[in-house]
Amino acid sequence: MLFNKVPPTTHRRGFIGAIAAGAASLGLASLLPQRLNAEPLAKTNHEIVDPESPDAWFGQIKGKHRIIFDATHPEGLMPFAWPRIFLITNGKTGSLPKDCSVVVVLRHSAIPFAFDSSLWKKYKFGESFKINDPATKAPAERNAFWQPAKGDFSVPGLGEVPLGINELQADGVLFCVCDMAITTHTAAMAAELKVDAAELKKEWLAAVLPGIMVAPSGVWAVGRAQEHGCAYCFVG
Repeated sequence: MLFNKVPPTTHRRGFIGAIAAGAASLGLASLLPQRLNAEPLAKTNHEIVDPESPDAWFGQIKGKHRIIFDATHPEGLMPFAWPRIFLITNGKTGSLPKDCSVVVVLRHSAIPFAFDSSLWKKYKFGESFKINDPATKAPAERNAFWQPAKGDFSVPGLGEVPLGINELQADGVLFCVCDMAITTHTAAMAAELKVDAAELKKEWLAAVLPGIMVAPSGVWAVGRAQEHGCAYCFVG
């Protein structure tokens, strides 16, 4: 990659300010996973979809119980806890994961969760997006929700809960990320680092996690999910 290190002179406050300006210009023992004993979903979230036709991606929404979780900010565990709770409690009322369609839209300042840990450390996402590592409580230098270690997420009274993106994908949860937010954030960071914005965006897109679709925008994805019968739930 062209950019191997964020210069120590980078001003994080200035970067966040640039992001805000850019955005403005654009106008659990009872909740332990039931999936262990449930019939697994078909791997719909790993189907090959024409990247030039993001609408086709939404054709994977086929379950009886459909919901879209709109994640605009990191909000701790919530972008991942709510989808898991939805699946578990549907299981408790007789609906297997295959009966449910869950979409999580990562947009605005929640987009770092769509990237692998290499970008988190290199571009200090924990500092820039104000995301603390759930283990260290310090600004995160990794995506804690991608392939978490056993026991990473334990809830008092509930025990270990599988909240990893990969674990949710295994139960058919669909994730997408906002391209408009990626464009805005990389442009602001490129200006701060004095590098080429197109090259920086290309690097970020190459680091999108497996199975996550890059949607034209988060609000576009929210609308499409609702057109496909998903109830709306704001993550907050």
